[in-house]
Amino acid sequence: MDKIKLATVWLCGCSGCHMSFLDLDEWLFDLAAQVELLYSPLIDIKEYPHGVDLVLVEGGVANQDNLELIHKVRERSKCLVSFGDCAVTANVPSMRNMLGGVEPILNRCYLELADINAQLPQGEGIVPPLLKQVLPVHEVVPVDIYLPGCPPSAERIRTAIAPLLRGEKPKIEGREMIKFG
Repeated sequence: MDKIKLATVWLCGCSGCHMSFLDLDEWLFDLAAQVELLYSPLIDIKEYPHGVDLVLVEGGVANQDNLELIHKVRERSKCLVSFGDCAVTANVPSMRNMLGGVEPILNRCYLELADINAQLPQGEGIVPPLLKQVLPVHEVVPVDIYLPGCPPSAERIRTAIAPLLRGEKPKIEGREMIKFG
């Protein structure tokens, strides 16, 4: 039997969804027997691969690097799961949207709140160019499954992933599966 090719992606978020994924504890051994982990912040792979069967995407789309990556992820993946509230709604990262653009956020972070050496990052590659607003994943690319939670519990993650491993669509319904926060 061919293993399912799994990836996890971390965009603009706190990594709480990935920490909750690790809370799957012993079930991770069952999962490892059924999948080949191709890309994740949990492993050291730099380029998102082709031929991913299932990807969990954590975080909102906040900068140019996120934007380029999410387009590759969608193009190269069969099933994309919007993983956690930041991916589903842009949640906490989108709080910067209220500041009215890129310049106010950069000024606040790098000039106003600096203790010493206040300066905007100027060199290429120091800070990826910020998008005007942080966006939820579905506003950038099509999403197949939404898995809310901040973070989603390990049980919620397992309930969503287990059917996908069998080629079935999970039932994301009821308070235990769709409650935000």
